[in-house]
Amino acid sequence: QLQLVESGGGLVQSGESLRLSCVEHGYLLDYYAIGWFRQAPGKEREGISCINTNDESTYYADSVKGRFTISRDDAKKTVYLQMNNLKAEDTAVYYCATDQQWFSAQESCTKTAHYDNKFWGQGTQVTVSS
Repeated sequence: QLQLVESGGGLVQSGESLRLSCVEHGYLLDYYAIGWFRQAPGKEREGISCINTNDESTYYADSVKGRFTISRDDAKKTVYLQMNNLKAEDTAVYYCATDQQWFSAQESCTKTAHYDNKFWGQGTQVTVSS
């Protein structure tokens, strides 16, 4: 049974950085995309960054492009999200999720109709004070 465990969230001030980690426990097909999603209070869950190492594709939402970097260490079965220059609007619960079928990185993040079919972690809270 696959389990995704996120860590690294916390409370920071605007302009500071955090690195989130997502450790994969169990069997994960490394050619499936995996990514980071977030949900702020009162808002829909959104895909902010996804990666598919099989086709070497990455995707970033416009709201985080240039500030966030996703990476994957297959040996450690860990996916990272380096978040720099954090803003108050980045405050949300951040989730790691992977697919059960093949999608490109962009499809994995943006095909909201397939969100219910993903494996999800429990989430980690990121709070940015202005």
